[in-house]
Amino acid sequence: MTSSQSGSAGSDPSGRDPRRKKILFRCWHRGMKEMDLLLGGFAKAHIDDLDETELAELEHLLTAHDQDLYAWMTGRRPLPAEWDGPLYRRIIAYHEANIASLNT
Repeated sequence: MTSSQSGSAGSDPSGRDPRRKKILFRCWHRGMKEMDLLLGGFAKAHIDDLDETELAELEHLLTAHDQDLYAWMTGRRPLPAEWDGPLYRRIIAYHEANIASLNT
């Protein structure tokens, strides 16, 4: 396991590989502040722990329009099967856990 996979690069972003840096930047610069927080918050916490399959899924999610992603993530519209995947569900679970911890 490389240092970027083990999570140690999280404290030292200069050691992060270019692909992860680009994905993290894109997660924080979506165009909609709500999506910056949803994707950027998750990516900040987990970017260094994602494997190649998860990175590819996150890159795929980044191709969706903000309005669509926001509607799916907030339950305003059903999530199309093409966008559903383990990482999407992990992002939702991450935010649900954070909301639950705020309510306790």
